[in-house]
Amino acid sequence: MNALFSFVLLVVLLLQPADRLTRKAHKIHERVLTLDTHADAPINMVKDGFDVGERHDRVRDQSQIDFPRMKEGGMDAMFFAVYLAQGPRTPAGHAEAKANALRIFQRIHDALKKHPDQAELATTPADAYRIEKAGKRAVFIGMENGYPVGEDLSLLKTYYDLGCRYITLSHFANNAICDSATDPDGPLHNGLSPFGRKVVQEMNRLGILIDVSHVSDKSFYDALEVSKAPLIASHSNARALCNFPRNMTDDMIKALAAKGGVIQVNFVSDYLRKPSDEHRQALNAVRMSGVGRVVTPAMQAQLDAKADSIQKRYAYERASVADIVKHIDHIVRLVGIDHVGIGSDFDGGGGVNGMEDVTQIEALTLELVRKGYSEKDIAKIWGGNLLRVLGQAKKE
Repeated sequence: MNALFSFVLLVVLLLQPADRLTRKAHKIHERVLTLDTHADAPINMVKDGFDVGERHDRVRDQSQIDFPRMKEGGMDAMFFAVYLAQGPRTPAGHAEAKANALRIFQRIHDALKKHPDQAELATTPADAYRIEKAGKRAVFIGMENGYPVGEDLSLLKTYYDLGCRYITLSHFANNAICDSATDPDGPLHNGLSPFGRKVVQEMNRLGILIDVSHVSDKSFYDALEVSKAPLIASHSNARALCNFPRNMTDDMIKALAAKGGVIQVNFVSDYLRKPSDEHRQALNAVRMSGVGRVVTPAMQAQLDAKADSIQKRYAYERASVADIVKHIDHIVRLVGIDHVGIGSDFDGGGGVNGMEDVTQIEALTLELVRKGYSEKDIAKIWGGNLLRVLGQAKKE
């Protein structure tokens, strides 16, 4: 009996510190405002029959985000991305991209009108705090890829009026604004195009954040030079830890921070841990398949199936929550606590072992607590830093 009692006591003592950390993390997670700057929920929202106000199954529905699961996971605010893959840089291509972007904006607005008790549109930092206090989800809107801007500067005001508060200047390929970090044909403009410089200036005037995720290094430095406002990288990681052109070098992160900007750490596994060359080649082949082409629903379904097959084949290389915090640690050591945040890329490839969808985001808060971050630090990482920069976006 004494031996059994001693064993039980030992187990209790061993478990106590972990339980204490878990309780501490839970309380912090409840108190801070959690903001994710890059969520691809609209990819599902444009599908017939998908209702973001209803709870979905991650595996069955291939979905990581909806309003009920945001509430369950303690996710207070997200930037829903109006995402368009890069297509032909032609008048017809630009017109189609504009039309598709407007349809995505409409789906977001329709969902918010349908579920006013669950979520509300946010366009300012004050909105985020007000909506969070009311117990609802704050939905900001960003645009991933400036392709829908085409070569029409006036469309920036159109998108701003619809709620857009950041634009990722490019995606996987070059567009009329700037060069991408990953275009297989190499640079087109040697950085920002002359039109792209006007885009950055107009975004400053309106109060739209310039997002440099996906852009080439030269495009980044050009945007940094032209912009009067701080820049953001809405979903990027540190190249020093994972050598991929989509990630940012230490010098880029330092330059971003020196101008007051923030890098939002991404949950895509192969931007967190360097995959094998074979894995990387397979991923790149899928990502670049639709570049410069009109991607039909059937083609997109084929690409999604290939990407899923690759993910399963290389599951052993997948990153963890600890890998996310390694990137946060690196950035904090490099430029301080005021220049890092979270941009998950859920529903767009984001997700790691231990954090598969938005219901599990408290795992990140727990890992930050384990690493010794204070509640004040965690509040900055989870949203405070980005909201500070959003408040500085308008610069005439």
